[in-house]
Order: sequence, then structure tokens, then C-alpha cells
Amino acid sequence: MTAYLFPPPEATAVAIRGTDALFPVRRIFCVGRNYAEHAREMGHDPDREPPFFFSKPRDALAFGRDEIPFPPQTDDLHYEGELVVALGAGGADIAAETALDLVAGYAIGNDLTRRDMQAVAKKMGRPWDLAKGFDFSAVISDIVPVAETGRDLQGRIESRVNGEIRQQSELAAMIWPVADVIAFLSASVTLAPGDLIFTGTPAGVGKLAKGDVVEVTIDGLGTLSTKIA
Repeated sequence: MTAYLFPPPEATAVAIRGTDALFPVRRIFCVGRNYAEHAREMGHDPDREPPFFFSKPRDALAFGRDEIPFPPQTDDLHYEGELVVALGAGGADIAAETALDLVAGYAIGNDLTRRDMQAVAKKMGRPWDLAKGFDFSAVISDIVPVAETGRDLQGRIESRVNGEIRQQSELAAMIWPVADVIAFLSASVTLAPGDLIFTGTPAGVGKLAKGDVVEVTIDGLGTLSTKIA
């Protein structure tokens, strides 16, 4: 029997809607600035930049929770409603034409961001891992299997804060659609079952205060509601 210095962490897993099965999470990848209007609101030209990626730790996931704590070391917490892709297969150097074969399902995500911390890191040319990968920063809904959504999910994405619409777009407005995102990412790392990909957020990101309720809705997936406690 293997002896550990201390008990290993429990597996991180996301519920799969309509089943008793769980989706064991391996890694969490995130795409930056994947909607043109959001790229512009952040001061960038979407026509000139290839996709780029950052990661969040598995234990940043917040699921099955109606509320999460306001994080420390920020006065500018932002919501970012996103489509999340759950991979049921993997590989390297995957062609975009076959990339959707890897998708096991889709979920709704909220990529919470300490924007002030991120801005300081960018200005100083430093990594902004802690601006993105803090506790409860990767809010996610149950995963909906592709058998229910189809492999190429399309439709509306919308975020509301306290009932007021703040983000509204179409998944088709992604600069790099899901198949291209998987293909680009697989050129840099070998993907595997259990990987999650947050695919970027539309324009309209903004500040949250304690007590705010964020609702992210995606056609075919439902609504993810989170209160900032």
C-alpha cells in the first residue's frame, strides 16, 4: 500500500445533469478575449491577436453553491459569463475538423476576476494567476451532455446582475469557436478527459459588490445563479 505524507486531496468533480455520474476534473483552461467587443472594451484589437490561454486550479471551482464569499485583496471584483467545454477525450495537435469529437458536454461558467489585481500585474509585466485563480473564482453549473445539446452548441449568452442585463451576445460571436479553441490549445499541451475549457466572455463585464446576485444564462443549458456573500 502506498504511504502518503498526508491524506491526498479528494477528487474534484462536476455533476452531470440527468445522471448520477460525476465529471472528474483534470485541468481548467481559459481563453482570453474571445469576443470582439470584449477585446475592444479591454483595449485590444481582436482582428490581430491569436487566442491566448491561462489556467485556474481545480480547487478554484465553485459548484452546487448558491453563494460564494467576496474574495480578499480586491475592490474591483468582476463577473465574466462564459460557455464551458467539458472534454471526454484528449490528444495533441488535434485538427479543428475533428475537435468537437472530444466534447463530452457543456456547462455555464462565471470566470470571476480580481480586476484591480490583474491591472497591476499587467502594468508591471507580471503573471496574473492570483487575479484569476483565487478560491471560488471558477463558478460552474452542472454539465449537460452533448447528447442533449448537440456537439456544436449555439444560441444566446446573457449575464444579469440583480436582474439587470449586463452582457448579451451569441455563442456564434466568438472570435475562435469551440473547435478552433480545442485545436489551438492542443498544439501547446496534450489534452485529456476531464479537462475543462472556459471559452471567453462577451462585452459588458463589470464590478460586483457584496450582496449582488449574478445570473448567467446560455440557451440549451439554463441559468447559473450566484450570490456574492
